[in-house]
Amino acid sequence: MSQPIVQLDGVTKVYRQGSIDVHALRGVDLEIAKGEFTAICGPSGSGKTTTLNLIGALDSPTSGTVRLENEDLGALSRKELSEIRRDRIGFVFQAYNLVPVLTAYENAEMVLWVQGAPPEDRQRKVMELLEDVGLSGLEDRKPSELSGGQQQRVAIARAIASDPAVVLADEPTANVDSETADTLLDLMERLNKNRGVTFVFSTHDPKVMDRARRIVRMVDGSISDDTVKDAVT
Repeated sequence: MSQPIVQLDGVTKVYRQGSIDVHALRGVDLEIAKGEFTAICGPSGSGKTTTLNLIGALDSPTSGTVRLENEDLGALSRKELSEIRRDRIGFVFQAYNLVPVLTAYENAEMVLWVQGAPPEDRQRKVMELLEDVGLSGLEDRKPSELSGGQQQRVAIARAIASDPAVVLADEPTANVDSETADTLLDLMERLNKNRGVTFVFSTHDPKVMDRARRIVRMVDGSISDDTVKDAVT
């Protein structure tokens, strides 16, 4: 069996709010394998977004270990964590988080540009990605000239541009209508199947949970259920 891409071992996270300790995570154990299409779900305050933030090296645990491709994130410097986020983790946020003054092409290209990829390689890859996500012909439009669904497609292209180990999608369908949500999920399923992109969602959207092949349910900072659905034939 191959090494899991993501491993959380005995992870706790405690936030201090005034004089009160808030236990966001309570001893979470979780492994994510390459190629998974997994939804972490639960009510507000259950710990799902905190879990995603820890996997994404955006936060650190109070105790326990978070590993990405068997590398202990807690042992890395700020610079090393920044490089991990740039090169090995893709992020898709509910608010899109596109740079408003940049075009769709430039937003999708950003990670490759920061990595120092040659211009010709960037152009080839970005144009291929924009075609893959259904945005051919719209590469010169800025976010304000795109619909919400189109902006999220740009965000997905940006997230997978560096061929990351895992893409973390935090409520990616929250700001779009039902039909657009279906289209975005079709796209992410296709990228998962055709490109082998590993997706981990934080969500309370039933549409995402219906599509996910594994459901990790969280309540009060703990995993209450972890179910792998029967494979679709």
